[in-house]
Amino acid sequence: MPEQSLKEKTVRGVGWSAAEAFLGHGVSFIVGLVLARLLTPDEYGLIGIVTIFTTVLSGFVDCGFANSLIRKPKVTNDDYNTMFIVNMVMSVAMYMLLYFAAPAIARFFNRTELVVLVRAMGFLLILQALSIVQNTILIRNVDFKTKTKASIISSVISGIVGIVMALSSCGVWSLVVQSFVYRSVYTIFLWNFNRWWPKWRFCMDSCRYMWGFGWKLLVSGLIDRVWSQLYQTVVGKFYTPATLGQYSRAKDYAALFSSNLNAIVQRVSYPVLAQLQEDVSRMVAAYRRVIKTTMFVTVIIMFMMGAVAEPLIYCLIGPQWHQAATFLPFICVSMSFYPLHSINLNMLQVQGRTDIFLKLEIIKKFLAVGPLCLGIFLNIYWMLIGSVILNIICIFINTNYTGKKLGYPWWMQMRDVAPSYGIGLLIALSVYFFKYLPVSYFVILPIQVIIGAIVLLVVCKVTKLPEYEEVKGMLGDYLEGIKRKSRIRK
Repeated sequence: MPEQSLKEKTVRGVGWSAAEAFLGHGVSFIVGLVLARLLTPDEYGLIGIVTIFTTVLSGFVDCGFANSLIRKPKVTNDDYNTMFIVNMVMSVAMYMLLYFAAPAIARFFNRTELVVLVRAMGFLLILQALSIVQNTILIRNVDFKTKTKASIISSVISGIVGIVMALSSCGVWSLVVQSFVYRSVYTIFLWNFNRWWPKWRFCMDSCRYMWGFGWKLLVSGLIDRVWSQLYQTVVGKFYTPATLGQYSRAKDYAALFSSNLNAIVQRVSYPVLAQLQEDVSRMVAAYRRVIKTTMFVTVIIMFMMGAVAEPLIYCLIGPQWHQAATFLPFICVSMSFYPLHSINLNMLQVQGRTDIFLKLEIIKKFLAVGPLCLGIFLNIYWMLIGSVILNIICIFINTNYTGKKLGYPWWMQMRDVAPSYGIGLLIALSVYFFKYLPVSYFVILPIQVIIGAIVLLVVCKVTKLPEYEEVKGMLGDYLEGIKRKSRIRK
């Protein structure tokens, strides 16, 4: 593919993927603000407990097949049909497992209402299976415009339903029904926009190919999901559902930017880098640019959010969520590393090294025992501090393996992202202490945001930071493309 064509496709992909993440999830975020004022931390905590199990089991539904087809040079209808059948069979099996395990889960957490909640939410696994092939087709084509439409429509409809139910005093079921409506509408619109329909034809050769590539990703993904949800489990079991609700809210707000930006980069960079896998020099150059620009945006936003955590939480959802404000800075620092982890692991998948991918996940999850023990035997704040330290250690593990293979070692990656962390820390320090002003948080928060933006622009202008210019250029290209299309329509 010519370089200009690939660049344009990548810019469009990033633009629409960002629109899906920040418009679709932005709607969900606004809905969440309303629901957080209508519902209690305990009710959010109950959903957080259920999510532990649905998140882990959702990894079995995909089986790692989606990534294997995204990487495959040529995909046939037999590949898609086979994947669809496997996804559906696995989703039903996982739902049945969750259905019969519900009483044991309720006993473990000492909350009888979890039985019906687990059984209801488990059905989301089947709805997820219905959309996996559709998502895979769109990602292969770097077509995030269609996904964005479906996501925004689903977020608006499900948000309205959730708020109406909360106002009607439906409690925790407002969150359950909201999740159902979102997933159902998203799946229906994806099928309608994409126009791919399955044929009940199973190909064993296709299944062997996808399983051969995907089983290591399945295992490593399950390890990652289990360990990430163990933090939720520790908080839910050794503290209270209300504390878990506070933790989940803080994590969700940090994830609105970090995880969504991370997802954008993963979705776009994986298929694009996969198309460059035969041209190593171009692939490494693209890989380095992705790391520098992505980390620049992520670090600035995460450090800024951590610095304004208390005024932000108070203004958005009220003082009853004070504990979430104390958790948020630690979570923001941890999540600032996520894109660097993901981009390096993406490169292993592009190169077909799922064996190293699995090995790294096992090593990192063994190390993750430390923060969990701190949460059990000390307190939740020590668990969060341990998580920050763990993420720093894992950065060196991930970058070491990928860097050796591509000639872009860990020390070069650290050098490339160091300016972003320097600017992020400077911005955080410049706005943090404003929270002690003897005025309302509704006055303090805008002051912090404005001062932070001024510091960012001044530093980037003075230093002429390449990452800043790259991000500005990408935004310019994307906006110019929109204007060009508008002129063509006229």
